[in-house]
Amino acid sequence: MASDHVDVLIVGAGLSGVGAAVHLQRQCPGKTYAVLEARGAVGGTWDLFRYPGIRSDSDMFTLGYSFKPWTNPKAIADGDAIREYVRETVREYGVQRHIRFHHRVLRAEWDSATARWTVRARRDDTGEDVVLTCGFLFTNSGYYRYDEGYTPEFPGVERYAGRLVHPQHWPEDLDYAGKRVVVIGSGATAVTLVPAMAERAGHVTMLQRSPTYVISLPSRDPFADAARRWLPAKAAYAVTRWKNVALGVANFQLSRRAPGLVKTFLRRAARGKLPVGYDLDRHFSPRYNPWDQRLCVVPDGDLFAALSAGTASVVTDTIDTFTERGIRLTSGEELPADVVVTATGLNLLALGGMTLAVDGAEVDLASTVAYKGMMLSGVPNFAMTIGYTNASWTLKADLVATYVCRLLRHLDDTGQQVVTPLAPDSDDLVPIIDLQSGYVLRAVDQLPKQGPAAPWRLHQNYPRDVLLMRHGRLTDEGVRFSRAGTPATVADRPAPVA
Repeated sequence: MASDHVDVLIVGAGLSGVGAAVHLQRQCPGKTYAVLEARGAVGGTWDLFRYPGIRSDSDMFTLGYSFKPWTNPKAIADGDAIREYVRETVREYGVQRHIRFHHRVLRAEWDSATARWTVRARRDDTGEDVVLTCGFLFTNSGYYRYDEGYTPEFPGVERYAGRLVHPQHWPEDLDYAGKRVVVIGSGATAVTLVPAMAERAGHVTMLQRSPTYVISLPSRDPFADAARRWLPAKAAYAVTRWKNVALGVANFQLSRRAPGLVKTFLRRAARGKLPVGYDLDRHFSPRYNPWDQRLCVVPDGDLFAALSAGTASVVTDTIDTFTERGIRLTSGEELPADVVVTATGLNLLALGGMTLAVDGAEVDLASTVAYKGMMLSGVPNFAMTIGYTNASWTLKADLVATYVCRLLRHLDDTGQQVVTPLAPDSDDLVPIIDLQSGYVLRAVDQLPKQGPAAPWRLHQNYPRDVLLMRHGRLTDEGVRFSRAGTPATVADRPAPVA
């Protein structure tokens, strides 16, 4: 059984894991590190998902890394371009030398006496068990299951004679040219799939139980194009990034403070893209407020264009049963389908399914409180990346990686070895992810909590978090610094630092 030690162990080689590795190299060049990746390639989500039209639903000036300008003309990019951007980053910064593929992390155990994590992984390619030790454990494995998407139990599905597909596992041999396709769902995956498949399919129907807010944005950013003409690449990227951050924050804050106004705007924008007389109330007017769930972005209005062209349609109804030839709805209507795509969501899986123990005691994630949205109460020398729900994932990932590097430098500078978050003295706790989406609500009880206020509350506000994470104090009432030999579970709450 192989065993070795690194200063920092990064779990996951997707967008945020690769970014974490580069931040570590740049900001803590003396630290040794390894990246464990369960799959056989870098890119995470952007390597796994291969369904038609796969793309970002965030602009790439904020989904891209802070240290590597996005130079592709398209602001809303396809999956291939994003995957290549991650691979290019790996090559450019030499991260590939540190990645160990097919290493699925199963468990991590902290020992306060030695101030070390013992991490147990299994090699999916050889079946070998691997043990590593590290001083700091940094998980970048997202929060959903890679091996299994969410599919509800559909009545009569066993009778269906056509092809049933989940987008998370798109079959390479699927030929839908000229065929009747039904896409079940109304989220980001569905609104991506429908116009993409409509280009070749006979007809595509988006079957939704209830509507989602959909907004059309240009796939190219005119401001970015102008900035690139007048400014050096890095400066153009930075100003476009901050312009988009400001617009995103304004959109979210306005949605929270004046939801009726934003609803009216979104309805008007959709009506302007749809055929005259289209039933907007039924198909594009959700019951919830904007940003209770993520807004669905359609580049250049491609979904609306497919609906206007008649190559796609939306049906808002519920499923009574599958039949041999398609789906019978509660209304009695039957949708014939050669292919049914279940774009019905994801299964949440915190920390990639790994378990944690601290000094022999199992860590129950649901009973922990997140510190600055990235560390867990009572769990030493550990950080996790959970991106924003109302903005680009990478904006938060960059901040978390920068903060981890600040912590590591602080430990070295002060002669300390251990940093342990402490739970707030409060019962006012809420889930760390505040969306009302089905995939969140199904697993919300398994997730860490947030406290009533900073540093235990995530603001979903990037400019505010920049001040907190890049420039805020490292020593506050939420953490304790110590040396090896101090039990993690016995700690006096430190006094706030002036």
